[in-house]
Amino acid sequence: MISQVFILSSKGDYLIYKDFRGEAGKDSISVFYEMVTALSGDQPPVVMTHKDLHFIHVKQGGLYWVASTKVNPSPFTIIEFLNRLAALTKDYCGSLSEKSVRMNFALIYELLDEMVDYGYIQTTSTDILKNFIQTEAVSSKPFSLFDLSNVGLFGAETQQSKVAPSAAATRPIMSGRGEQGGKNEIFVDVIERLSVVIGSNGMLMKADIEGEIRVKCYLPSCSEMRIGLNEEFSIGKSQLRGYGAAVHVDECSFHQAVKLDEFDSFRILKVCPSQGEQTVMQYQLCDNLPCAPPFRLFPTLERDYGNRLLIYLKLRCDLPPKSSALNVSITVPVPKGSLSLSQELSSPDQSAELQPKNKAILWEIPRFPGGAQLSALFKVEVPGLSSASLLEVGPVSMSFELPKYTCTGLQIRFLRLTPTQPGLSQRWVRYVTHSDSYTIRI
Repeated sequence: MISQVFILSSKGDYLIYKDFRGEAGKDSISVFYEMVTALSGDQPPVVMTHKDLHFIHVKQGGLYWVASTKVNPSPFTIIEFLNRLAALTKDYCGSLSEKSVRMNFALIYELLDEMVDYGYIQTTSTDILKNFIQTEAVSSKPFSLFDLSNVGLFGAETQQSKVAPSAAATRPIMSGRGEQGGKNEIFVDVIERLSVVIGSNGMLMKADIEGEIRVKCYLPSCSEMRIGLNEEFSIGKSQLRGYGAAVHVDECSFHQAVKLDEFDSFRILKVCPSQGEQTVMQYQLCDNLPCAPPFRLFPTLERDYGNRLLIYLKLRCDLPPKSSALNVSITVPVPKGSLSLSQELSSPDQSAELQPKNKAILWEIPRFPGGAQLSALFKVEVPGLSSASLLEVGPVSMSFELPKYTCTGLQIRFLRLTPTQPGLSQRWVRYVTHSDSYTIRI
């Protein structure tokens, strides 16, 4: 009987985390990593115990594949399960690496949902699983020194990686938009605001998400609308489902007009929409981020000759390759008295300027594809530059917009209107995540 399954990078970052029974807290991840790194030697024991929690792990592709349990099952059964999980991940994704796991986290969660039910292993057969897995794998083109067509300055990728076609994101109700007349249309917007603080060591220190479902109705008449959310959607610890919830929020509130008689059983909201705009649901998730942070920054500061300060920034977008961030803005505080700036940017569509009043560099990127990496080298003239001046650099703040993407994974399964609208009625579902506060310490 398995309590948890998680996959860690070699640095201890969790890529996948699935709690099947709610018996152990999420701190078990850090407990395991501290135990496995504290041991001397290249081969730590496969089975380790902390209090009443047993950890069984294998290491493949430079990743830790870990299962935890509070009972005493056969270790060989769990080891075989973990090896099969790694093999299936490689079969579906084409390779076994941190990048492939990050890019295919939705697929791996779906695999775990089908392989394990409430901690009990159901199947690891490829022939059986292929009948149930709907998410298509995302594959990336491996880097080659002989193919530099998609590499820019400092090795930044300038084109989006080739990916396998997928209809998973558009499977619900979205159809081709006809003429936009503003009549006989209804929009359901899932909007999330992300607040993140990342420490100088790259560890996630804070992650809060505030979201809402907003309805804009332009239908002449509609007595009732039914909105279907993820079946695995759960609210608070008391509503965690036994097989492990794929979408979880801490708090949730509804508009007074929303009927919830089908919500507990089927995750369906029923509302009688009025003409115009109304927020039917608000939710919040604190101190947790179900997915990887959308951006990672790798900064380097150096003192050049004279009074010149070199700031080298490598920014990586950890969104899935089919997603993109828009209107990305990076603000880098610099020492007071900075006079001039020269820059080397990894693509021509970027821009940067020194803002003396704000004592900061503003680096702007109109569009940032998921899975890509961009770089910038800033040379700042600072009179009287000293070691203390380096302490004035940072923290870096970012603002961005992530269309067609939600960090919680909340999705609209369907949107049904009663009675059926006469003539052609358009129904649209839109997803967007905004940065409320995204801070990276350097």
